[in-house]
Amino acid sequence: MTDYSSQEYFSLMRKYFNAANYISVGQLYLKDNPLLRDKLQSSDVKYYPIGHWGTIAGQNFIYTHLNRVINKYDLNMFYVEGPGHGGQVMVSNSYLDGSYSEIYPEISEDIPGLKKLFKQFSFPGGVASHAAPETPGSIHEGGELGYSISHGVGAILDNPDVISAVVVGDGEAETGPLATSWFSNTFINPVNDGAVLPILNLNGFKISNPTILSRKSNEDLKKYFEGIGWEPIFVEGDDPDQLNPVMAQAMDQAIEKIRSIQDEARQHPAADAKEPVWPMIIFRAPKGWTGPKEWDGEPIEGSFRAHQIPIPVTRDHMEHADALVDWLKSYHPEELFDENGALKPEIKALTPKGNKRMAMNPITNGGIDPKALDLPKFKDYALKFDQPGSTNAQDMIEFGKYLRDLIQKNPHDFRIFGPDETMSNRLNHIFEVTERQWMEPVKKPNDQFEAPAGRILDAQLSEHQAEGWLEGYTLTGRHGIFASYEAFLRVVDSMLTQHFKWLRKADEQAWRKKYPALNVISTSTSFQQDHNGYTHQDPGILTHLAEKKSKYIREYLPADTNTLLALADRVLNDEEVINLIVASKQPRPQFYSMAEAEELVDRGLKVIDWASNDQGAKPDLVLAAAGTEPNMESLAAIDLLHENFPDLKIRFVNVVDLLKLQSPKLNDRGLSDQEFDEIFTADTPIIFAFHGYEGLIRDIFFDRHNHQMYPHGYRENGDITTPFDMRVLNSMDRFHIAKHASELVYGAKAQDFSQKMDRTLKNHHDYIRETGEDLPEVENWKFKGFK
Repeated sequence: MTDYSSQEYFSLMRKYFNAANYISVGQLYLKDNPLLRDKLQSSDVKYYPIGHWGTIAGQNFIYTHLNRVINKYDLNMFYVEGPGHGGQVMVSNSYLDGSYSEIYPEISEDIPGLKKLFKQFSFPGGVASHAAPETPGSIHEGGELGYSISHGVGAILDNPDVISAVVVGDGEAETGPLATSWFSNTFINPVNDGAVLPILNLNGFKISNPTILSRKSNEDLKKYFEGIGWEPIFVEGDDPDQLNPVMAQAMDQAIEKIRSIQDEARQHPAADAKEPVWPMIIFRAPKGWTGPKEWDGEPIEGSFRAHQIPIPVTRDHMEHADALVDWLKSYHPEELFDENGALKPEIKALTPKGNKRMAMNPITNGGIDPKALDLPKFKDYALKFDQPGSTNAQDMIEFGKYLRDLIQKNPHDFRIFGPDETMSNRLNHIFEVTERQWMEPVKKPNDQFEAPAGRILDAQLSEHQAEGWLEGYTLTGRHGIFASYEAFLRVVDSMLTQHFKWLRKADEQAWRKKYPALNVISTSTSFQQDHNGYTHQDPGILTHLAEKKSKYIREYLPADTNTLLALADRVLNDEEVINLIVASKQPRPQFYSMAEAEELVDRGLKVIDWASNDQGAKPDLVLAAAGTEPNMESLAAIDLLHENFPDLKIRFVNVVDLLKLQSPKLNDRGLSDQEFDEIFTADTPIIFAFHGYEGLIRDIFFDRHNHQMYPHGYRENGDITTPFDMRVLNSMDRFHIAKHASELVYGAKAQDFSQKMDRTLKNHHDYIRETGEDLPEVENWKFKGFK
């Protein structure tokens, strides 16, 4: 039986640590002669070494000890690499345990394989300098700091046997999202969920500045982390041999504490769980540990100068090559690798086996047991009405009924995430079947729907946290929705960018499984903010995502409840995409039957016969709309136009799948020019009422034949005002649209009508300032159509 605390075991761990460091340095500098068995030549060195050294040795040490506790306690564990640019860590360790060669057989466990491994790192056509989708075992891209704990927590929700070992860099620890994410312990239920083991790796410096937490005393750090509910365990030093037993004891203490918490909690139902005090490790070791102590009279190890490439050796500057050789040989590669270049068997024996290897844990490649959602029958929730616009309803209220039943049908792999806005966004009905998961004390009657177990995580006011949890949840094979106020999705638009980049690069890896869609619902939208006004107006998330590769982005603007329900049925089991759904929570007229809604969703857009009078002939005007308020205002404008210009031939087009309008040159799903012209014609004036910034619609039409497109969208105007006035301020209202349409078709002959619209708008302006409410003709409008 293995003695995991023996000196013999620690001696082998030291050799493994040396091997990981050697391979990590080799990846920075070398492209040939990987074990230095020949004299180092300039041709062996990269033209321009690129990468980072500062966090590497500390992470390799942590990884070495995580392997030990996986073996000792038979753990289901994976690694989240929080420090930004330390990609060698996961590459080096997955190579040493054999995972890398299993996934990439050409990177074999011998000298030719080492040569390829070294050359490809941060090299054209190779792999990134951070943990990327190409990296086995990774679910976390280090391209943007701050989300390691959020991702780690999202991954262990509903995975009770899993521990995510999350290494937090001390530069990363200074970011707002990471500081916020320490409160994740408030939401982990020790019965149903797994555990997170945060390891705060304090090496003292960022790029060129000291880090704040590293300058705090252990006493102050203990107070801080105990105050927010963690039990910190400290490990500190710079001698690996002395640190091995200390770190081993700390790791044992943390794992045994986690198991004790879970064992005790799991004797009771999840609904009775109490918030535990989870362990964490604070590890202090020098930045650039085990590397050059100094260079050119200035310190390297233990300073910011170790951040990237510590010593200046390149293919064309070999003056200091001896220093690089000395550094590499300080790890004694002759003791680590056999004559063929493979890690010696007694050292490799320390690594976990099979799927116990962190790089091969199935959770990091699409999930442990991924399943499609069992969706309710969406037609059971359909709204029925006699005439378009004759019934009012709140789309999100009705959608909440669907989600309520979706939760019941999928009790273990579907969650709703958000920043304290679930009720505000009118998803009220879901609380009939679930609570908000919240491990802090619940104080009735003031607390509402808080409980230790629930399918909703919205009790922390942080978009970063909610988005990070959802990303971790979906990257590990489960399904969810993140609902947020539209304007504040911009808080996490860079996170969505990083997730898109992850999807794109992961999709290029044949060995990567497909991920469930990341579903984002944008509500509390710009064109009706009521008391919130200008600060809460920004539909720019549509533009931001539309700029990404269209294969991985979907943007949907359902105009009413039935369309939203039909859309949910089509997209909630999507894979490899970000679904952005813009929906309304306000009472709105309902226009589309369920049959029409299905056609709208399946085709992406549709000519609405009952709102058109062109009868298939060429129209005088095309009115198009994408979004709830644009759809309603366009239909109201049609009433005004038909009443005043009964001979005007109008074609009305409702658009749900916005990016279907893109040219096939940009989007494989885009309408062909022929299909596009059949709907919009090649030369008829088009007024496009749009939910977002007008530039996006102009870009979409740029490659089409018909350039007579005039958008009425968000024009960056707002105020504390009435719902309808929000549209007026941006000229996205029925009066502006009707006026513009008449002028496009009739020119000067429309002067009387234009003046009438101006008078109506002036009346509106005065009326709302007198009464505080919108005009009766707006409030009481019902669609008349072409009767």
